[in-house]
Amino acid sequence: MMDDVDRIMAVMAAAFDPHYGEAWSRRQIEDALTLGNCHYLLIDAAEGPAGFALSRTGFEEEELLLLAVRPEFRGRGLGRSLLDHLEQAARKRGARRILLEMRRGNPAERLYSTFGFLKIGERKDYYRLSDGSRVDAITFAAALSPATPAG
Repeated sequence: MMDDVDRIMAVMAAAFDPHYGEAWSRRQIEDALTLGNCHYLLIDAAEGPAGFALSRTGFEEEELLLLAVRPEFRGRGLGRSLLDHLEQAARKRGARRILLEMRRGNPAERLYSTFGFLKIGERKDYYRLSDGSRVDAITFAAALSPATPAG
């Protein structure tokens, strides 16, 4: 039976194009999860793991480190579902906004913009691709309304 890190790695292997070098190693995932301020969400389908999100909590902020959906499950709302669950969890942890950084041209930008992420910065030639070329990083933020107490 797969543990959660195995499930994350299975999604990552299927979802990330090696040309962009965006996938993390198993060690990077395990190290992040031992820090105590990193959190993950997993979505499973009958065929196995379908998607995940990995985030890090900071003072009044949640940083989305990775979000992936296996190609065969894209277009079914799983990415949006992961973002909705992340938003709820981040609010409970006291976050007032979610940050993320991604390479220019990443097709996930469309999902993030529909969720309310706005561009707040960019780093010229930040990412190096497998062919040696470079691409800009873009930083986005989405404001969160404060959590309302239950009751």
